[in-house]
Amino acid sequence: MTKSRSRGALALLAVLHTVGATVLVALVAFATPSNADTTWSVVPADANGPDGRSVIDIDLAGGQQVTEHIAVVNRSTQPVDFAIDANDGYLTSKGYFDMRPSDAKPTDGGSWVEVPDKVTIAGGATAVVPVKVSIPQNATPGDHPAGVTASVDTVSGQVRVQNRVGVRLNIRVTGNYVAKVAVTDLRAEYLGSWNPFASGSVEVTYTLANVGNVRLAPDARVLTSTFVGESTWDDTSEAKAREIMPGGSRTFTARVTGAWPMGSITTTVMAIPAPAGKPLPGITAERVAIDTTVWAVPWPQLALLALLILAFLAIRVTRSRRRRRIEKLIILSGRGTPLGA
Repeated sequence: MTKSRSRGALALLAVLHTVGATVLVALVAFATPSNADTTWSVVPADANGPDGRSVIDIDLAGGQQVTEHIAVVNRSTQPVDFAIDANDGYLTSKGYFDMRPSDAKPTDGGSWVEVPDKVTIAGGATAVVPVKVSIPQNATPGDHPAGVTASVDTVSGQVRVQNRVGVRLNIRVTGNYVAKVAVTDLRAEYLGSWNPFASGSVEVTYTLANVGNVRLAPDARVLTSTFVGESTWDDTSEAKAREIMPGGSRTFTARVTGAWPMGSITTTVMAIPAPAGKPLPGITAERVAIDTTVWAVPWPQLALLALLILAFLAIRVTRSRRRRRIEKLIILSGRGTPLGA
């Protein structure tokens, strides 16, 4: 997996010696330092060169090791010294894969990856870099994300910019896999319309936490129910971005439309912890559900009803007054007529 970098793009600024993390995506692209014409890309490879993969998937048991490769392509006209770095991977709050800064010591999957410190590549050339992954004998089964980057630093005044382009490593230690998710921090709010003939919506915020040991892409569904019916919302728009690492969590917001303010509205969030990546035969994924209740008072409808009642009463009063006036006129007209006329 690779990522492009240019000024204002994905590499983060770091004042003095601090270096920012770089987001990695499954796209082949180029990186350009902010004050040079150096461009390069990094892709998964075999010993002969790029092999067409977007990420490197590794499944090993504790105590095993394997040597993978990445290809660093120098698309510039001059030789470039690239720093090679491996570190732990994680997901940002928006679900994008990222890697810890190069000056941070890896503590998980990144610490199992061995790469050369640097590589010098002639202009227009490609270098295949070995990536050795050694799983500790006592490694915990499940997923341990990591990444490998090739970077170039540029300095402008007191600011150093590290431009990093990398490949994602999905390291999975074989063993007893657990796919489990927890739903927490459920909050619901009714958003009504002042149009009495229009329904409102229920805005639901909830957090999905991966409490298992494998990457998950959980399917979440939101159900709202009142005494007049039910409405279901399926988060298809974020289905591909729902990946959650073991020990990680993400917060989502859903809006269920078509909800009429009929008093108590029960909102239920159901999560199905489907493993991400390759299928895991025999793994059990239990559905988890949590609910909350919000009250929706039909103020617009009550206001309309009040207006209708007032209009009805006004019409009755007006008709009653008009009838009394007519009756009075009839009586007065009868009194004013001479007998025998």
